[in-house]
Amino acid sequence: MASLDASPNEGLVKTVAGYVEAYMANYDGSHDFFHIQRVLGLAKHIHAHATGASERDPLVVVLSALLHDVGDKKYLQPGQDASSMVKDLLISYGAAEELANKVQAICLGVSYSSEIKDPAHVQELVKSFPELAVVQDADRLDAIGSIGIGRVFTFTGARTQASMAESIQHFHDKLLKLQSMMKTDIGRQLAEERTLRMKEFLKWWSEEAAFSGVDAVPL
Repeated sequence: MASLDASPNEGLVKTVAGYVEAYMANYDGSHDFFHIQRVLGLAKHIHAHATGASERDPLVVVLSALLHDVGDKKYLQPGQDASSMVKDLLISYGAAEELANKVQAICLGVSYSSEIKDPAHVQELVKSFPELAVVQDADRLDAIGSIGIGRVFTFTGARTQASMAESIQHFHDKLLKLQSMMKTDIGRQLAEERTLRMKEFLKWWSEEAAFSGVDAVPL
């Protein structure tokens, strides 16, 4: 099993983590540094337990998990180039160009929308960069389950004018589909339990929301 000990690159990892913490402070609570920490923890867990660990570079797993939301199009600022932000940052911190390019490619391939748009391309990326499967599963796991429920309402409240009913639709449009898109065996296992939690929540929601359809009774 490949180790996640990145001690030779400890300084790089710490520097990147510090940058990401400051960078994510500009995001809302659905995509803050706590999200990054959870994705990092999940990525380490998946890497350690999923098959094919010897084929993955643990440093790439760690850096990609830390940086996967840098350049997210939902928060991109004018003048920023999402296609090179991660690579340029890593090179500026002394990382080898090959490492920087690999982490950049993985970060660009993590998103749900990119896979929906071109699933074949993402499959090819996973073959070239097996670390992508780990980081992608970790990121999607944090979008579902009880934390995922909280993140939906945090994002819609902070970034949109959507109603709660529209937020609920997001579960059906995207979140309930993520289990079937997991790339690793352990990711699928964890996603199954978290999806069940969401389905239970949606059942409760439906029961409680049903009262809005009851004919009004004059007082």
